[in-house]
Amino acid sequence: MKNSDANLKHNTENGDKPAAKTNLDFIRQEVEKDLADNTYHGKVHTRFPPEPSGYLHIGHAKAICISFGIAEDYGGRYNLRFDDSNPITEEHEYVEAIKRDVRWLGFDWEEREFYASDYFETLYGYAIKLIEKGKAYACDLTPDEMRAYRGTLVEPGKDSPYRTRSIEENLALFRGMRNGEFPDGSRTLRAKIDMASPNLNMRDPVMYRVLRAPHYRYGTEWCIYPTYDFTHGQSDSIEGITHSLCDVQFEDHRPLYDWFLEELEIYRPRQIEFARLNLTHTVLGKRKLRVLVQEGHVNDWDDPRLPTLAGMRRRGYTPEAIRDFCNRIGVSKADNLIEMSQLEYSIRTDLNQRAPRVMAVLNPVKVVIDNYPVGEVEWLDAENNPEDENAGTRQIPFSRELYIEREDFMEEPPRRFFRLAPGREVRLKHAYYVTCESVVKDPGTGEILEIHCTYDPGTRGGWSDDGRRVRGTLHWVSAAHAVDAEARLYESLFTEREPENAADGTDWTVFINPNSLEVLTGCKVEPSLVGVPHGTRYQFLRMGYFCVDLDTTAEKLVFNRTVPLRDSWAKIQRGQKK
Repeated sequence: MKNSDANLKHNTENGDKPAAKTNLDFIRQEVEKDLADNTYHGKVHTRFPPEPSGYLHIGHAKAICISFGIAEDYGGRYNLRFDDSNPITEEHEYVEAIKRDVRWLGFDWEEREFYASDYFETLYGYAIKLIEKGKAYACDLTPDEMRAYRGTLVEPGKDSPYRTRSIEENLALFRGMRNGEFPDGSRTLRAKIDMASPNLNMRDPVMYRVLRAPHYRYGTEWCIYPTYDFTHGQSDSIEGITHSLCDVQFEDHRPLYDWFLEELEIYRPRQIEFARLNLTHTVLGKRKLRVLVQEGHVNDWDDPRLPTLAGMRRRGYTPEAIRDFCNRIGVSKADNLIEMSQLEYSIRTDLNQRAPRVMAVLNPVKVVIDNYPVGEVEWLDAENNPEDENAGTRQIPFSRELYIEREDFMEEPPRRFFRLAPGREVRLKHAYYVTCESVVKDPGTGEILEIHCTYDPGTRGGWSDDGRRVRGTLHWVSAAHAVDAEARLYESLFTEREPENAADGTDWTVFINPNSLEVLTGCKVEPSLVGVPHGTRYQFLRMGYFCVDLDTTAEKLVFNRTVPLRDSWAKIQRGQKK
């Protein structure tokens, strides 16, 4: 995410300092202060530290754009670090997916790929140092007992009965933990801080637990693992991070991180917190997303209904649009809820500039032009994108029999219906004016099988030489050249605007939208779409923006609708207020 003010660019190698700005977000203001004070010797070095326990989602995109974008703006560096200290939930698949998503967003961490697990030996040494200083102890309390001893927000905690163990005993027990001498969960190593602290994170937090679970990188080499709180700040310190930018939920953890760094007497980065992204009509959080995947509510982590970056990529979202969205919503400390329409606005604006226009009929009905020569085919010029002067044109076939959208014809149209109806003339996009003369229906069901029209040969290209005007313009596909396709239309994954915050405490999964996916078969598309690569994006005229899905094969064309042409969220929200 580049800051819109180009003058903000700062190259620390040249020793240049950016001019003072007054329109910067609060993080950049703090970075500028540190640069002005030479706090970190003129350096800006950030990181993105995901836990490889799931796929990244749009909330992670915001964090990536903030951390990596600030480093780019100031000519600094950024690391990609995997905070992989919980082997129960972490997998190599997630590591590769995260790297793929970060690259897709447009960020290159170069050689600076790190893993907290690379620091396990160093962290173990740090723990020994704290024990030797009398600042950590081995504790035998069970998890339930530890919770009871911890106290509450209004009541202080109680000291563990094992808090007074000697340094020698604590060292022996901790080494025994590492050597596998104790059962899982039987013993922890805790920091000795203050059980009466108003900050619950400072009440002798756990640093290590006994856990016999194979690590995806180190196998069974370790049977104790450091907690996230003991890993995070020290990892930033080891890597020389200057500005540790993170979710505001870690603000209460900052005093603990600082305590560890001070007691260990090692380099101390600066932590700055910002509000997480909250988005309407979805859930953000790997645990809940994992529930959706594992319980079969969606097909996989890349299901286009999910807010994962993999799902958004498959649906047809562009990295440029996501970065624009993250830039527009800004950076704040206060929690806020962003409307899904804002994200779709960025997607629609970007695709309007880049997506070629093509014709596709999703719910076809046949049109026969009775006065057009049988067997004749014309190839007509069609513009690819009026918003792109370099997009050029393509040739599309026109013949006697066509397909149009079934909803574009009505036998008894209402007053403001401007499409095809008996006796009415309309324009076929890029082609001719046609007039409806009659219809053929199924005698049993009354369904319209064919619409018979005549055309005006003097309106080639869709314009009349005599100056007459028509109100309706229809897209179409030549029946003889049409290619069968499948279209997948998506609605919001949840019916509720804030599914996680139901007033009555209802389980969030009950708000899953049963109509979030509609699959249309028998669609007809123009022949230019045959053989295009997965991920190619188009605007289907009048129908929305679509993307070629991964399920497409030589025998089957599949398209995902990325977004409609117009914002549909305002209508949804009005309906919910009734």
